[in-house]
Amino acid sequence: MSIVLETKNLSKAFGGLKATDNVSFQLQAGARHALIGPNGAGKTTFVNLLSGVLQASSGSIFLDGQDITKWSVRRRAISGLARTFQINQLFVDLTPLQTLMIAIAERESSGGHLLRPVGSRADHVEESVELLTRLGLSDVMTQRVGSLPYGRQRLLEIAVALAARPRVLLLDEPAAGVPESERGQILDVVDALPKDVALVLIEHDMDLVFRFAKSISVLVNGALFMEGTPSQIANDPRVRQVYLGEEEIAHV
Repeated sequence: MSIVLETKNLSKAFGGLKATDNVSFQLQAGARHALIGPNGAGKTTFVNLLSGVLQASSGSIFLDGQDITKWSVRRRAISGLARTFQINQLFVDLTPLQTLMIAIAERESSGGHLLRPVGSRADHVEESVELLTRLGLSDVMTQRVGSLPYGRQRLLEIAVALAARPRVLLLDEPAAGVPESERGQILDVVDALPKDVALVLIEHDMDLVFRFAKSISVLVNGALFMEGTPSQIANDPRVRQVYLGEEEIAHV
């Protein structure tokens, strides 16, 4: 398989603190990869570097072999690198349908169409409805986003990311804050995401990680500590010591 995303000696320092420490990482096309580590390990900083929210202090980032280290968030997104956030980044007064219409227009750099009423672009409406249906949101597509249960809002954020038609999707704790009764739907949606999209999941929920991931990277103190299969990670005594704990992974 080809490498779709790669970092070489990627670092980010905040004053004297090195939040990301010379991380070299490769992601295969279509991968199902999880990024784990204890609190303060640098997971979110690493994802912020990949997506362009933060600029690297040193090192390089490549998307499909092209150096994107200095690219803006928007340029990365329209080139195939999308992400979700730990906290929803949604407009609460719009509907899910309107939200996806905006995302699709942005992808096509046709923002001027946003001045027209929703429904004036039949192709955008059709794509939005299909995506909302795929993620189980068709029954709430015309409701106000702010009125939706939090789990539904998390699903909508994933839909927005998918509207960019990414080759790489970074999912930053998609189940964070979601009530237990709604987590099953998040799990099902993550399981069913397009197989041609390489996924990186940043997550504390080990049930979700081990259900989802085919490969796992462990970050500790901003550095890449270990990579391997879920079984290798779960059974490595060093990982147990620094992060997971015997009881938490005994079932793997």
